Amino acid sequence: MRIGGRLAAAIEVLQDMEQRHRPVADALKDWGLSHRFAGSGDRAAVGNIVYGALRRRRTASWLLDADTPRAHAYGALLTEWELSFEALGRELEGDRFAPAPLSPAEQSCLTQRLGQTPPDDVRADCPDWCLPQLESAFGADWADEAAALATRPPLDLRVNTLLSSREKVSLELEETGAMPTLLAPNGLRIAPIQGAGRHPNVQAEPAFQQGWFEVQDEGSQVVAALAGAGMGMQVLDYCAGAGGKTLALAAAMENGGRIHAFDAEKARLAPIFDRLRRSGATNVEVVGREKSLAPLSGQMDIVLVDAPCTGSGTWRRRPDAKWRLSPKQVEARTAEQTAILDKARTYVRPGGLLVYITCSVFRDENAAQVEAFLARDGGFSPVDHGDLWRSHHPGREDAARIDRRLGISLTPARSGTDGFYFAALRRES
Repeated sequence: MRIGGRLAAAIEVLQDMEQRHRPVADALKDWGLSHRFAGSGDRAAVGNIVYGALRRRRTASWLLDADTPRAHAYGALLTEWELSFEALGRELEGDRFAPAPLSPAEQSCLTQRLGQTPPDDVRADCPDWCLPQLESAFGADWADEAAALATRPPLDLRVNTLLSSREKVSLELEETGAMPTLLAPNGLRIAPIQGAGRHPNVQAEPAFQQGWFEVQDEGSQVVAALAGAGMGMQVLDYCAGAGGKTLALAAAMENGGRIHAFDAEKARLAPIFDRLRRSGATNVEVVGREKSLAPLSGQMDIVLVDAPCTGSGTWRRRPDAKWRLSPKQVEARTAEQTAILDKARTYVRPGGLLVYITCSVFRDENAAQVEAFLARDGGFSPVDHGDLWRSHHPGREDAARIDRRLGISLTPARSGTDGFYFAALRRES
């Protein structure tokens, strides 16, 4: 397929999503099944256009003065693919599978606006109702932070130090261009793709099958390390899900002590068993019922709450989520987080830590949630998050937003990671 056919296919997928209100992965899968003639390169290119259109939807609408799937797809090629208007026209000329060319009105608007800086609400590339949330979290930098959440993401890996080393995995993945991460000591990063490119299928690598590494964003690795799990500790991963942070904790503890991995929704735990077997982690007990946690009450050195959240920090990877998110969903998530914190606190021993993590950038789910917890529970006090950050990343205070009392925030603009929030609260009594 030439670029015209790929562009037309992307428009078709975006129209399907709009009409049937479905996630991008489902729409792309259906398109692939109904267009079996398309090769893997074509499917990757169509996916890149679709994801770019979702990431930069408002910018595309502004450039072409039209809020349509067609405008969004064209905009993706002009922004993410960095094709000039003239180059795109040459690429589409004579391609019978290409969509209708830009109209004179669209061309005029595009020519005028390509040389302008978009307004901040356009650069943010998210729904209007999210803008106050972003301004509350980031202050004057909100537009730059939001724009960074609309860029292409890298592919990050965490080396499993139970079975291998960063040097060893780097050699195995040399052809992928994987480089050491800047903050995570056991991380590797494969740079964001360009144009029609695609990331390598690292899960097909023998090193992955042998458990030498996992796919995990650098930010997720950093916040797991900040929890401070070590050999001999008793740890409860209260919202373990598929086990990404559980595995990171097990490696940090060098298979010493005990990790109890629990999730209120058992289905989320399903992938953890294969991952544990592959990783060589032997200090993890998967717990499927909350009643089984009763003996742990007041006994845990660390209770880690990787709370269910809006996922606004992952918009680079899941850009369709920001257009499906609503204020009601934020309210539901914050209520869920409050309930989880109040349950999880009971398992922390005196002197132990309650660690709260989200992959959100919304203050309502982060600092405001911790502030409310501290107000209603006088038995906990925050650690000094500035000292904690410096103990792990000396000289890198610029890489995070740090509130000594209310936690640490990582973002694409500051740390080059997904958006993550971390707070550690010590139980005093």
